[in-house]
Amino acid sequence: MPRLPKQKLKKDLRLFDVYAICTGAMFSSGFFLLPGIATVSAGPSTVLAYFIAGILILPAMLSMAELSTAMPRAGGSYYFLDRSLGPLAGTIGGIGTWLALVLKSSFALVGMGAYLVFFVDIPVKPLAIALTVVFTALNIFGAKETSGLQRFLVVVMVGVLAFFIAQGLAEVVSLGRDTVSKQFTPFAPFGVSGLLATIGLVFVSYAGLTKVASVAEEVRNPDRNIPLGMMLSLATATLIYVVGVFIMIAVLDADQLRSDLTPVATAAESFFDWLPQPAGLLLIVIAAVAAFASTGNAGIMSASRYPLAMARDHLVTPRLAAVGRFGTPTRSILVTAALMILVIVVLDVQGIAKLASAFQLLIFALVNVSVVVMRESHIPSYVPAYRSPWYPWIQITGIVTPFILISQMGWLAIVVSTGIMLLGLFWYHYYVRDNIKVEREGAIYHLFARLGQYRYEGLDGELRSILKEKGITDESPFEKLVTDAIVLDLDERIPYKDIVARASDLIAPHVPLTSKELAANFMDGYAYGLTPVSQGAALPHQRLAIIDEPRLLMVRCAEGLDLDTEKKKDPVHAIFFLVSPETPPGKHLRTLANIAGRIDETDFLEQWLAADGEQELRETLLRHDRYFTLTLNGKGKTAELIGRHLREAGFPTGTIVALIRRGTQSAVPGANTVLEADDRLTIIGEPDGISMLQERFRDRDARQAP
Repeated sequence: MPRLPKQKLKKDLRLFDVYAICTGAMFSSGFFLLPGIATVSAGPSTVLAYFIAGILILPAMLSMAELSTAMPRAGGSYYFLDRSLGPLAGTIGGIGTWLALVLKSSFALVGMGAYLVFFVDIPVKPLAIALTVVFTALNIFGAKETSGLQRFLVVVMVGVLAFFIAQGLAEVVSLGRDTVSKQFTPFAPFGVSGLLATIGLVFVSYAGLTKVASVAEEVRNPDRNIPLGMMLSLATATLIYVVGVFIMIAVLDADQLRSDLTPVATAAESFFDWLPQPAGLLLIVIAAVAAFASTGNAGIMSASRYPLAMARDHLVTPRLAAVGRFGTPTRSILVTAALMILVIVVLDVQGIAKLASAFQLLIFALVNVSVVVMRESHIPSYVPAYRSPWYPWIQITGIVTPFILISQMGWLAIVVSTGIMLLGLFWYHYYVRDNIKVEREGAIYHLFARLGQYRYEGLDGELRSILKEKGITDESPFEKLVTDAIVLDLDERIPYKDIVARASDLIAPHVPLTSKELAANFMDGYAYGLTPVSQGAALPHQRLAIIDEPRLLMVRCAEGLDLDTEKKKDPVHAIFFLVSPETPPGKHLRTLANIAGRIDETDFLEQWLAADGEQELRETLLRHDRYFTLTLNGKGKTAELIGRHLREAGFPTGTIVALIRRGTQSAVPGANTVLEADDRLTIIGEPDGISMLQERFRDRDARQAP
């Protein structure tokens, strides 16, 4: 079944937004609610459990960063699993991850209610439901508005927690070594099994780190901002978790801590006694509310992208793919919020935490499998800007560890995880496979070549389209058309109809028309006065209903030719043959306008005739602010690029090397192309990216178009 036309989400999220989404999602229940619950199973070794959980999240974080930079699409884990392991794994992973995020966000809002009751005397669950409704409305209004609140909440939260830790460490020092040592003895009263079970429980505290993958489609410069934002967030979280939990265990009675759902507030009261009452408690409540609010806010935002992505691929009802008037997936947000309310009403706090951890552990294992499959499939267009280090050992660790932790979390977590897998299987077999008949397969069939009859060739094309979007936005298709253009450079003076015949011969292999049919159409346009001629250039063109992509052929007539029209008898030195799809007509007209606008510039013809070879001819037609040429030599700022693969060049997102001229030959490079001395690179892209390149290579090695 053909996929739905995709309604695009706005790219409003920057580096600090990525950091805020990740950090806000990790500093809610994991810090303000779980420490007391965790000590029931691990005692003082809960500190170690938090530290180990922070280490164990690394494989998932590194793998998620790699996949997000290769495939920045809404749906995160779902999209990665679907494209690597196939629609069945995608269905299971999509449902499981959606539920995990829903449970995590529900847990946060229940925890927020637990802190708010210090000042508002109402039941916790009704308050959590009311908060769900508020954040749902905020998410519907837009990602930009949502991320603005997220940034504010995270700044407030981290600021207060830094103050809490500084004051708490001072209190621990004042208690003395013997008192603190007593608090941590015995360190692991319930043995290794209790520690392992607690690691699995507190793992939910770090699960928010990868939430940003589900909104990768809305991140500007995802190649840089997603990996960097995740790393900064994990460093912040691990430090505050480990030190903060250490402080709580050191200053609170063990029995009191085990039964406390607000351990941070209780600890703060014990050493904020120098502040006017209830200023100390108020600070912690503010930080807790900010943390829970940011988790609930980001949770609804992230979770709602899963139904959206699955609807785009026809794995659930296509109605959930609709993007509302504010540029957000309104229906997916509403469905997600409804499930969160159900979870808040039905499940207890500890049950929510365990189930969320189990689901997320399972998904993290599969994400690591996805990286292995994508790399070993050797799909040419799988070109992540960030590649996970220590491959494949980090992925193997990330595959094995989650199953060990799930096995220690009790029968309920195992049964429910298995139930989710069965639910995904049921949905896939009775809705997707039988009714929708999805044709795509995952990259795993590229890996196992013996199953070649199932190899899905469309996947490489889909990844190529993602690469194009990352390098060239939809706002600059003209530059791509020009760099892909066929060039015919004529020294002799020949009749126009002979040029048309030669041009048609070159275009014919790319369109479902014969050379004679193309030539007849071009000549008809000329005969009826439909071939624009201006400033020594002609634009013969035609629109065809049977093609999907435009093609351009450029002819330079050094000697010139006489192309008579009713109004012009100018010698023609440039002819641009354009063939475009029938629809949309506006795109064809915009292309003609771009060419005509460049032709009408006073310096065009001079540059056109002076151009040295095909590559410079293409560059002459490009807009000055959207391309840049770079010649590599052993001196100056370009020397660092020689000998590197193109993917290692570090060019800005929004730019792409469209052509490389090496000697007398020009070619379209790939990510693994090794740059050599004297290469001439034609780089196209967004004005901001081009400007950054000009600044980086501002010396005699680089030049803007004349």
